[in-house]
Amino acid sequence: MTSFTRIQDMVCARVAARPGWTFAVALALTSVVFSPQTAIAEEATPSAVAASAGGNLSGHPLNGPESADSLLTDSGEEKQDLLDRNVLQEWEAWKAAVTEKTGLSFGADYTIVGFGANTSLGDRTAVSGIARIYGSWALFNRGAANTGSIEFKGENRHSFTDTPPQLLGLAAGYVGVTQPVFSDQRFRTTTLYWKQRFLEDRAVARLGLVDVKEYFDVFALGSPWSGFQNLVFSTGANTIAILPDGAFGGMAGGYLTDHIYSAVGIADASADPTSAFQSFETFFSDFDTFKTFEIGLTGGGKLLFVDNAHISFWHMDDIARTGAPGGWGVIGSASKLIDGKWLAFLRGGWAHEGGGLYEASVSTGFGYMPTPAGNLLGVGVNWGRPNRHTLKAALDDQWTGEVFYRVQVSENFQVTPSVQLLGDPALNPDKDLIALFGLRSRVTF
Repeated sequence: MTSFTRIQDMVCARVAARPGWTFAVALALTSVVFSPQTAIAEEATPSAVAASAGGNLSGHPLNGPESADSLLTDSGEEKQDLLDRNVLQEWEAWKAAVTEKTGLSFGADYTIVGFGANTSLGDRTAVSGIARIYGSWALFNRGAANTGSIEFKGENRHSFTDTPPQLLGLAAGYVGVTQPVFSDQRFRTTTLYWKQRFLEDRAVARLGLVDVKEYFDVFALGSPWSGFQNLVFSTGANTIAILPDGAFGGMAGGYLTDHIYSAVGIADASADPTSAFQSFETFFSDFDTFKTFEIGLTGGGKLLFVDNAHISFWHMDDIARTGAPGGWGVIGSASKLIDGKWLAFLRGGWAHEGGGLYEASVSTGFGYMPTPAGNLLGVGVNWGRPNRHTLKAALDDQWTGEVFYRVQVSENFQVTPSVQLLGDPALNPDKDLIALFGLRSRVTF
């Protein structure tokens, strides 16, 4: 019997014995979905509503804004910051000179997230940080259309508290993920692949250690580094347990017409980003894969991910190495930019098995950016039905609300206070509402 199966049976037993709504139930559930070998779904999406988000995507079909290339483009754009100050101007000028001479672009950032809950079955506070270094090295057709480049991103995810932000919602009795990436995973390889643009930059292909979230179900406000933090507002809407990164695989996609795009991909579902190069072996030996197909309608160009409606399908094999169950599902998403400042969205997902925490989920809300590449307000609400196949029990539906306001303090520094309201927490039925207060800060280099 695998460790996954043993933990699942333990969770089932505790849930069935209704008096046992204890912190142990939450801890058991976290072991299922956050084992070191399981890459929990996390989102790579734009950090702004209009100009700063869309500007990263012009001429780069399906190039998610948390990819190395998009992060570098965003860091090079002038921000509407409160202090109107860039203390790293000389450093950025030197980096630009290196890029001009060699084709190598690189950057780094450090982000810290802290949460405090008003009530919990276990810990009530959590603090974690992530240091990232990323780059793009143009080696073919540099400065022209149809560029070929190597892209890379490495991270160190570390927690300052016993319970990291990734697990605080479960510790409080909420079936969900209040912050999908801020964990205690330590060093990891997120991406290392060859990216080839073709058809005069209307299409793109990737091959190597890929991150599925760079091209699958991208949503303009879902970045855990700069947008919504709860997974219900991110890739898969909390209906998918595993969204591989640091995983050997490939994808191809682009514009079929000026306003219709499509993408298909496959990646190693058993990949472990902390030992990413093993994925080359497990992909071919086990061939337990995560497969995606997406087709969408968009305004095109800079509006690719803000005037957007898409439907996405996924299928995952049973994962022999971890015991994670296979499954499949569908995701629908629609977002519309209004007056260049408001972004309204409606998103939903449904899954058949697959190990996700929700089997059905619907989110709606809006983002508001008063000035391009400046402060950002986000408001969202979600309804979710816990996955009976994962939990081996029919738990009550949950409601989730999140409000954040991102402040661009200086050219290279952001601060984002937030509040998450976790309604009818399924593992803590004595509470009607849990409030989670958060503070996130990010500095770029």
